[in-house]
Amino acid sequence: MNLAVVGLVVGIALGFAGYFGGFAAFLLVGVLGLVGFVVGRLLEGDIELRDLADLLRGRDRRR
Repeated sequence: MNLAVVGLVVGIALGFAGYFGGFAAFLLVGVLGLVGFVVGRLLEGDIELRDLADLLRGRDRRR
């Protein structure tokens, strides 16, 4: 599945949530989608938990 199709599906899901559930449902779907994206990247090995923790703390390990 390419990124355009993924973007389309996410947009449709957010649209339905916003239309039927209001702004709070729109935000909830967006946040849960972001959490799912990060968990998926962690499971695939594209990012490491330590890198994510450093990013959230504002640290730069590359120096």
